[in-house]
Amino acid sequence: MHDDALALAVREPLFASSQSEARQLEARQLEARQLEEPQLEAPRIETIDASAALRVDDDRRRFGGVARLYGDAALDALAAAQVCVVGVGGVGSWAAEALARSGVGCLTLIDADHVAASNVNRQVHALDSTLGAAKIDVMRLRIADIAPRCQVRVVDDFVTPENVADLVPAGAFVVDAIDAPRAKAALVASAVRRRQPIVVCGAAGGRTDPLRLRRDDLARTTGDALLASVRARLRRDYGFERRPGAKFGVTAIHSDEPPPAKRCTAPGAGAGFALSCAGYGSLVTVTAAMGLAAASFAIARLVAGSSAA
Repeated sequence: MHDDALALAVREPLFASSQSEARQLEARQLEARQLEEPQLEAPRIETIDASAALRVDDDRRRFGGVARLYGDAALDALAAAQVCVVGVGGVGSWAAEALARSGVGCLTLIDADHVAASNVNRQVHALDSTLGAAKIDVMRLRIADIAPRCQVRVVDDFVTPENVADLVPAGAFVVDAIDAPRAKAALVASAVRRRQPIVVCGAAGGRTDPLRLRRDDLARTTGDALLASVRARLRRDYGFERRPGAKFGVTAIHSDEPPPAKRCTAPGAGAGFALSCAGYGSLVTVTAAMGLAAASFAIARLVAGSSAA
């Protein structure tokens, strides 16, 4: 081996060794500088569940008209309210729909009846596609399409004096839209005993003028045989006030329009034919107006305690 080649062979390992040491030195110096510099925290990424905010925003859009009328606090009060509609027929179906469209958050619907062809002229849920279905089920599905966040509880039963306390939620505002005097009296007596607000609907059959609807204390309604029968039962069976002119403290929606002579002219009336119009004809302009008046009274009471009402 020549001297030059030998010198190169000796220098190459030394050069490689010096390069390695230099890289190690640079790495140690960089590490030292990083330790001296303040450490920045990694950026924090928060995952926000926007579903609640979106739901609130959706309600504000759906029921913005109510909020502009009564205020945001009133809309919140309606969303937190519970209303029980007893009887989901010509009057009650309209009341239930109005309450749902006004932002009431929880509804209980009580009825054991089914949709019949004779209901089509006056009940909001009565359609060709719903004939034979349970009224409470049809109404529940309808409300779900109107106000998806509204909680709807359905009770497939008729109110009686024996079961009224079990069927009607204790904390609910009650809308009475049934047409049986015995059941109505039991419902009113139960509500008064439990200090529940209630609005009672009178007879709509045989009436044609919705402008004849009135709102009075149940003890002072006139021209309504159904409510007269309820009053008599309340006094006789439940100890309600008997003094002339004394109020019951229960609001009733009734018509002062005299009904015609009692008759039933529905074709095919007979055994197995359901006609819940107390022997009179019925008109949606009256039954719906009565249900809407009852819902309006309930809404006014429910928002009365809100700061913006």
